[in-house]
Parts: sequence; C-alpha cells; structure tokens
Amino acid sequence: MLLLLVGISVHAAVSFTVQAPRQVVVGNKFNVTFVLKNAEGNNFMAPDIPGAAKIYGPALSTSYSSTWVNGKTSSSSSQEYTMIYKASQPGKLHVGSATVEVNGKVMHTNPFTIEVQAGGGNSSGPAQQEEEQRRGGVRYNDPSTQSADRAVTGNDIFVRIEMSKPRVYEQQAVVCTIKLYTKYQVSQFMPTQQPSFDGFLIEEIPMQPSLNNVETVNGQQYMVAILKKCLLYPQKSGKLTITSGNYDVNVVQYEQYRTIFGTLQQPVEKSLKVQSNTATVNILPLPEPRPASFTGAVGKFTITSQLKPEHLKTYAAATYSYIIKGTGNIKYVKAPELKMPKEMDVYDPKTTPKAKTNGSDMTGEVVIDYPFIPQFAGKFELPASEFTFFDLETEQYETINIPGRTLDVAKGEGAPSNHYRIQNMDIRHIKTGDLALEKTPHYVVGGWTYWLWYLLPLLLLAGLLVYYRKQLRMREDVGLMRTKRASKVAQRRLKQAQQFMANGNRDGFYAETLNSLWGYLSDKLSIPVSELSKDNIMVELENYGVDEQLRSRTMELLDKCEYAQYAPELASQDMHQTWDEAASVIDSLESVKRKK
Repeated sequence: MLLLLVGISVHAAVSFTVQAPRQVVVGNKFNVTFVLKNAEGNNFMAPDIPGAAKIYGPALSTSYSSTWVNGKTSSSSSQEYTMIYKASQPGKLHVGSATVEVNGKVMHTNPFTIEVQAGGGNSSGPAQQEEEQRRGGVRYNDPSTQSADRAVTGNDIFVRIEMSKPRVYEQQAVVCTIKLYTKYQVSQFMPTQQPSFDGFLIEEIPMQPSLNNVETVNGQQYMVAILKKCLLYPQKSGKLTITSGNYDVNVVQYEQYRTIFGTLQQPVEKSLKVQSNTATVNILPLPEPRPASFTGAVGKFTITSQLKPEHLKTYAAATYSYIIKGTGNIKYVKAPELKMPKEMDVYDPKTTPKAKTNGSDMTGEVVIDYPFIPQFAGKFELPASEFTFFDLETEQYETINIPGRTLDVAKGEGAPSNHYRIQNMDIRHIKTGDLALEKTPHYVVGGWTYWLWYLLPLLLLAGLLVYYRKQLRMREDVGLMRTKRASKVAQRRLKQAQQFMANGNRDGFYAETLNSLWGYLSDKLSIPVSELSKDNIMVELENYGVDEQLRSRTMELLDKCEYAQYAPELASQDMHQTWDEAASVIDSLESVKRKK
C-alpha cells in the first residue's frame, strides 16, 4: 500500500511555498512555515530575517492523505518546516528564499516582505501572547492549536462592521467596511442575511475577498478578509443604524495522528453560524437657512455650460448642457434651474453621470442636457444662473455664478412645432369687421317659429329615447362596443395619415399623426385646446383611470412624433411602426372606462 501511494505521488505536482503573515505587531511572536508538497526534501535551509530574532525551528511536520473516488486513487503529501520569530522593531522585514533539495535538485521559495506595526492601545504585547499560549488558546496559522475537539468561540472568528467616521453631514460620504476576523482557515462563507442600510444611498466599492491581511485585536492576531466595502450617503439627519448580518461559515480544524512516519494531520470542517455587530452613525443636518439655489450638492464642485451647435437655426435641434465636476455626491447632484427664452421649444432634460469611487468618496462629472428647438430667428438672452453646494472643508455654502449668454438664431427651414403652437394658443385675436348686430328688435310670439320651439323639444326627446334604446341593446355586447368604437375613432383620425404614409410623404404623415393625437386627447379628456399640454394630459389620464404603462406609451408616442417632425435627424422610427402604435394607443384608450 505504501509503495502504491509513493508511486502515485510521483505524478502529482511538486511545489515549495511559504505561509506567513503580511503584518505583525512589534514584540509579538509569529510563524513562518515553508511547505514542500508531493516530495521528500533534504538539507532544508531557512533564510535569515534581519530585524527579527529566531525563537524556534525548524520544526518538521509531515502529512499524507489518500482518497478513493469512482475507482480512482489519488494521494498527496507535504512536509512543513515551521519557524517561530519575534519582531524587534517597527518597519519592514525582508524575508529571503528558503532552499531544500529534492532528488538532487535545489528548490527555492519566493522572497517576500512582512510589515511590522508599532504596538498600540489594542495590543498588549508578548506577555499576553505567552499567557494565551499557556492557557492553550487558538493561534492563527498554527494547526497544532486548532484541534478538532476544540470548541470554536466568538473570540476565534467574528464579523465586524466598521464605519470610517462616527459623525457626518447629510449627503456626506461615509465608508462602511464589513470584515471577517478568523484564527482558522475558512473553507466556505455564505451570507444568509445581509446588513440593511436604511436611510442611505449605497455605492459599492468592488472588492475580491481574500484572507491576505493580519490584524491584531486585543493582543491577538487574526487573518482578515474584507467582505464588503461601500460608500454610504445619508439622506436624512439623526441617528442611522446599519443592522447586523448573519453568515454560515465552515472552518478547518485538524485531527492529528502519530505514526512511525511522523505526525499526520487530517483536516476536518466544522459548520458555524456567525452574526455581525451593528453600527451607528450620527447624521448632522445641513445648516439653515439653505440658499434658494442649493439643490443638494455636498462636496467640492465646479460647473460650466455648453451649447451645441454654436450656430443655431430655427426648427433645428440644439442642446444646452450643464457640466458639473468634482468630488462628493456627484451622481445625485441636481442641475440649476434653466430659464430658457419662451421662443424656444424645450424638451425634458437628460442626465448622464460619469463617476467612480476614490476610496473615501466619488469623483467625476455629471452632464445635464436640455434639448430644445428654436422657433424664431433673432437674438435671445439666456439669463445668468447660480449653482450652490455645501463645502465640507469650510462647512459653508459656496455659490458659483453661471454667466448668461446670447442665443443668435438664424432663419432655417421648417415650421413651428405643434408642441410650441399648442402651448401658445391661450390668447386669441379680437374679431373685427361687420359684427351683424341687430339694431331693432322684433317679436316672434304668434308666428310659426314660436310654436316650432314647442315642437322641437318633443321631437328631440322622442329621438333621444329611440337612440338610447338602440344603444342599450348594443352595449350588452361590451367587447363589440369597445372594438367598434376604437376602430371607428382610429380610422377617422388616422385615415389621412395613412394616405400620407402610402405616398411616402414623411413630413405630412408625422404632422397629421401628431395633430390627430392632440385632437383625440383633447376630445377624450375634455381639455380645451388652450390648456392642452403634456403635464395636463398626464394628470387627466390618471384621473380618467388609465394605468401607468398606457400613460407612458401615450407620452412616448407624442415625443416620437414631435422629434420625427421637427428634429428628423434625431428620429429613426418607421412610419408603419408609428401608425400601428398610434392606432394601438387610441384603441387601448378607448377601452378604458372612466374612473368614478
């Protein structure tokens, strides 16, 4: 059996590596273990470590393992040479290469560096370390203290939530770090309930958890992995708490056997449930009074404006932009209020943030674009504006003046947009000329017209009764009524647009489709033409009982038609697709019953 194991191990990969902490505390003992896998070594030579005294070693530990899976045997072996050192002063320890002979060849480990930290209030130095050893406590990177019969306590492994600051202002970033501290190797780690961050906006900082750091807590050393790191932006003042999280963890312990070949160690896993602490941050309110131009920016920012294109023409699309750069809650900054001249047809703004975390906050820029279409030629003044932010360094509000500019619009081809015309139809011209005023009154009592006014209401009532009975019979079939009414409206309002589409008249098609939609919505919602706007339509559709999805489809269809008509370079939709969508929207709106 031994010959079989040796024969198999010859084909396994041979490696010579080192296991050591990356950080230690001055005055504390630490282990450096050189591991030779799948080979037998001779003439091991440990490197000298200037700045550290060798306390013990090398201690040789040999282990073998063998598995039988699906009729196949695999095995591995290792020789571990453990050295114990003591750091004498703060700084960096440069560890050279260790050597060992394997089958006549010399193998080397890679050199590395250990950082020695000065002892602080949380470290009690070597005295407590020696006391811990006398009490038989668990030590990280020391399998001899990690036997399988030992209970794993909250002092051996725990999760801690750490906040970078105990107190911040509203919208000021605070770094939240969730760390795993363990004296055992971890084979599996699974969050079952993540901490909650109520009252915060969260920006994740990309991390790759790994147990590659060593920290000292209360005089004891732990391997540490950062599980989660994020920026938190508090949205309200007061005391905000990050709740604890729950985790399922598998740690590795060792069963040890003494044989004629040395001490054998068999790793075994133990399942645990670990709960983190809670963390609290005090959030200070921003100072009062807040300037009127303050929109929530907290940090350090600059702002500029930009116009594209520089040379404007009537009925041609253009964009006015605010570019805000800086560090702080950049992704959540709102632009100053834009007061565009009334001769411009302005559309909804588009916000494009470009920011990345810099460790303790976010840095980047956000661009707010305002698309607009000039409706008249001439020179128009865009007034100056202000942008205010709260400076965390001075703890005061800082205001940046944004200069105004003159918009020089040249004559272009096209016609005023329907959107602009509807918004400016609230004042009508006074009628002039012959008003057909009647100068002398005359009486109709006794004439035939006098009696006709008595007969007409009776005839009208009879006709209404007949019509009402007919409608009752038809309304018994609800599906037929909806289909018939929707089809009738769609055909009547979109028939002319369909003719333009058949003739390939793109401008006529979109103009007629847009007029049909505005006219239909005016009739459907009983909104006078002078008061017709997108905002009114959204409100009345909701009051009517139209669901949010259909309201969004209606608004998107209006925007598509306007862009296609007045800014064709921005539009790419097909006329057939637009016509089908218009007919579908009208049909869907017709099927909605008015909310009582």
